[in-house]
This record gives sequence, structure tokens and C-alpha cells, in this order.
Amino acid sequence: MPEHTIKRFEDELTLLKEKVLSMGGLVEKAIRRAINALTEQNTKKARKVIERDKAINALEVEIDNMTRSLLALRQPAASDLRLVIATIKIVTDLERIGDLAENIAESMLQTDEHPLNHTDSLQDLADRAIAQVQDALDAFARNDVDKAMQVISADHKINRAFKSMQRENLTYMLEDPRQISAGLIASNIGKNIERIGDHAVNVAEMVIYMVRGHDIRHVDHETAAALLNGELDE
Repeated sequence: MPEHTIKRFEDELTLLKEKVLSMGGLVEKAIRRAINALTEQNTKKARKVIERDKAINALEVEIDNMTRSLLALRQPAASDLRLVIATIKIVTDLERIGDLAENIAESMLQTDEHPLNHTDSLQDLADRAIAQVQDALDAFARNDVDKAMQVISADHKINRAFKSMQRENLTYMLEDPRQISAGLIASNIGKNIERIGDHAVNVAEMVIYMVRGHDIRHVDHETAAALLNGELDE
């Protein structure tokens, strides 16, 4: 392959990665806006999240077109091919995170009639999920396997926080039946936030595949760590 062609291919891969990170930035903002709308009871912010989901979807389409073009015209191999494959998977997870942020915003609009009186546990859960998304994207940007493994390892903390939030929410509903409608909304929001954490884990798993070539999506954390440390055959 001529030198100028190689340089152009490298530039295209760099641009691809930048587009993914731009999409990730939009997704992070969407989550923050949705949670802020909830805690502030701000319907205007919630509607903005819903409206701006189109930009996230548009970037997904653009990145999909870029990956198809790279596969067809450049026929990448080895680490370059893994980057393209990982990108295809990652943008799907990012788009779904955007949808979950939109779901949170839509749920917030329902609180006009059923205001949430207890949002601290939801805020804590959201902070954890946002941190997971940030760390997963940072791992992608830096090709950082250790950071990706930290995201995977921290997933149980989000799951534990979600279960705690659900127990607390159930207590409020049992103590005051008038809180049932609001409690169901809060439960739905909590589930959406917990699923954001799951998608962050998916991104981290694809970072590991991209960098090391190991597919750890269906193995437990201890097995994945042993595999990455060379203690197991793939």
C-alpha cells in the first residue's frame, strides 16, 4: 500500500474514533440533562433531551456509514479491523444509552402529576452510571485495558445501589399509598439508569477486544482478568 494511502487510512481511523467520542460526549450530556431535569423538576430541560436525541441518532448513522466504507474500501486487518468492529458495537450501545436518557426525560414529564419527593438515591445511582460511561469512553480514547477492567469490576456497585434504591422506594410506597404512582415512575427511572451502567460495561468489553483481541463478553470478571494476564488460553 503506497505511503500516502496508508496515511489517509490512518487519518480515517482517527476521524472514526473522534466521531465515536463526539457521540459519547452527546450521550453524557443527555444523561446529565435528564437527571438535572428530574431533580430540578424542569420540563424544559427534559424536552431538550428528547429533542436532541436526534443528533445522537444522526451520528450513529454517520459512523455506521464510515465503518461500512472502511470495510469495503480499505479491507482493514488485525488491530485496525478490531477497531472498526469494536466501533460498530460501541456506537450501538451509545445509541441505546441515548434512548435511555430520553426515557428518563419522558418519565420526568410524568412527574408533573406525580412529583417525586425522594430523589437522592436516584441522583447517587445516576452519578455512578455517568462515571461508568465516562470511564468506558476514556478507556476507548486511550486504548486503556486497565481502565476498561475497572469499569467492568465496578458494575456490581451500580447493581447494589439500584437494589438499595428499589427497597427504599418500596418502603415509601408501602408507608403512603399516595406515593405509589410516583414510586412506579422512580422505579422505571432507576431501571433505565441501571441499564446505562450495563451498556457502559459493554463498551468496556469492546475496548478490551479492540486492544487485546480477547472477547470477554460471556465470561465472569475473574476469568476475564486471568485471560488478560495470560493465565488462561483463549
